[in-house]
Amino acid sequence: MSWPEETTRQKKVANRLKLTARWRSPKPMRHEEHHRSERIGWLRAAVMGANDGIVSVASLILGVAAAGGTGSQVAVAGMAGLVAGAMSMAAGEYISVSSQADTEESDLAREREELATNDASERAELAGIYVSRGLDLPLARQVADQLMAHDALGAHARDELGISEIQRARPVQAALASAATFAVGAGLPLLITLLVPARMLTVFVVGTSLACLAILGTLAAHAGGARRAVGALRVTFWGAFAMALTYGVGALFGTVV
Repeated sequence: MSWPEETTRQKKVANRLKLTARWRSPKPMRHEEHHRSERIGWLRAAVMGANDGIVSVASLILGVAAAGGTGSQVAVAGMAGLVAGAMSMAAGEYISVSSQADTEESDLAREREELATNDASERAELAGIYVSRGLDLPLARQVADQLMAHDALGAHARDELGISEIQRARPVQAALASAATFAVGAGLPLLITLLVPARMLTVFVVGTSLACLAILGTLAAHAGGARRAVGALRVTFWGAFAMALTYGVGALFGTVV
């Protein structure tokens, strides 16, 4: 083999080795984490709304039916329960979450004023929080200084007040989620009332409502990372208890409500 041919062959081998090494070399991988705590806000409102919709309207239908109400009276009671319940859930959730939001805004305003008037004390306070979490004092001071240089109010809101963007109160979102899910949940037993003959109403309402509650509990537990069987059993038990109690009251008094 001539010298030029040998040189060419060596260059080809070297290039292949470079490509192999580049392919095998570790590359920085993007690491993404999805935490279930991000779902707390909407999950709580959605589960509460759907659960209340099923339990309250199914119980109302069973109570009126047990008291001797006609099919039309049962349907009217169920429809009224759906509308009233959805509005009540929306108003209650909005007021409750708005109060939480007002409290958060008040705390943030006070923290903003303290940062403007007493910066050194706030830095020491933040460093003390990091020391209590296990950092050495010099490192805690350095972390506090860097975080406050980046976003002083955000650092104090998160580490001192426990307020994060994920868990911030959102009144409108919570109200809409509660009302919508209540209406969906309440629509299930109401639909059964409109489709099933009166003599079979109790059995179908109880059966479908408990099945829907079990599914709801399972889905909520899965979304929250909890045990699905426990979630389904918990929701189903209290739903059955509420329906049985309301049916008993209706049968006892025999009055259409």
